[in-house]
Amino acid sequence: MPQSGFDTLGDSALFCTDEHRALRTQLRRFVENEIKPQAQAWEEAGFVPRDVLRQMGALGFFGIRYPDELGGSGMDQMASVILAEELGRSTFAGVAITVLVHTDMASVHIYNAGTEAQKRHWMPRMITGEVICAVAVTEPGAGSDVKGIRTTARRSGDKFILNGTKMFITNGVLGDVYCVAARTDGAPGSSGGVTMFIVEKGTPGFSVSRALDKHGWRSSDTAELSLVDCAVPAENVLGQEGRGFYEIMKNFQNERLVLGAMTMGEAQAALELTLDYLRERQAFGAPLWQKQAIRQRISMLAARVEAARALIYATALRLSNGEDQVREVSMIKALCGELVNEVMYDCVQFHGGMGFMRESTIERMARDARVQAIGGGATEVMLEEVAKRL
Repeated sequence: MPQSGFDTLGDSALFCTDEHRALRTQLRRFVENEIKPQAQAWEEAGFVPRDVLRQMGALGFFGIRYPDELGGSGMDQMASVILAEELGRSTFAGVAITVLVHTDMASVHIYNAGTEAQKRHWMPRMITGEVICAVAVTEPGAGSDVKGIRTTARRSGDKFILNGTKMFITNGVLGDVYCVAARTDGAPGSSGGVTMFIVEKGTPGFSVSRALDKHGWRSSDTAELSLVDCAVPAENVLGQEGRGFYEIMKNFQNERLVLGAMTMGEAQAALELTLDYLRERQAFGAPLWQKQAIRQRISMLAARVEAARALIYATALRLSNGEDQVREVSMIKALCGELVNEVMYDCVQFHGGMGFMRESTIERMARDARVQAIGGGATEVMLEEVAKRL
């Protein structure tokens, strides 16, 4: 495929197989033909249409990590990195996060911890896009601090009664099934006693309190959820009762790797469109690209993005080989969440007044990028995880 000067690593034989390269080509084609021409309307509507998600499912994008017997492709962590990177390059991060929460942050809970019956019931439909999944861990008083969750689940016969509030839940408004974390034992602040539950939309006592109006990620539906005496069958317990905290922590590793890849896709796209702008925009009798200070700043950002991508790719490869990469994944989340915002800051600056206008792509991208240093593990939390392992 054609590559710009900012995309020299993507097809490296060191990291990518022919299957990976074919996936990238297919994804890039879908982004160009199906996402970019329509996604501004999705920004205004506040969600990605379900028929688009089903189309992605039909093309196999939702099942790249899941085994053949469930309808997937059985690929590795590198495939998830490629999916996230190419969706990040779309310039519509709200679309990217809608997909990635479903594929790599929510459905993974059912695949990793679910019973065979739960997987057979849910996974094929999630892979086709018939069912869209959300994960409900964050609360008004607990985000990165998963131990702090206060939603409770009390056993009552063959059911659990859930009570609590979940906040900032991606796919929360229009999702079909939710992996909900609740405390079955112990006080907030303890890691034991957290259990995951499968909660279906329409379950009595479970509702969307409100759709949230966000600074960025406008094409991603985000909700506050309410559980009031919500009765969930005991068979909907996801994994081992009381072990939910550890399942959440395990799945965070994939989530943070994917978010890192998404941010670097965003950064690549921002640098590419800014380079095009600098070559065309005339100031003081010459294109802005002729200004040495601007050229050098863009070049340094490009170097740092390429270095971050190399860390992401190498970490994905090691994860595929079964190595423990908690330190590296935490580094990726901290590094890339900050770096993408540095890239966007300078790219807006170099667009001048146009960079501040809602009609410009870079304005939207800068808004979308801000949350990358917050969601999925704030930078400060990630750096503490790194510090523990130095």
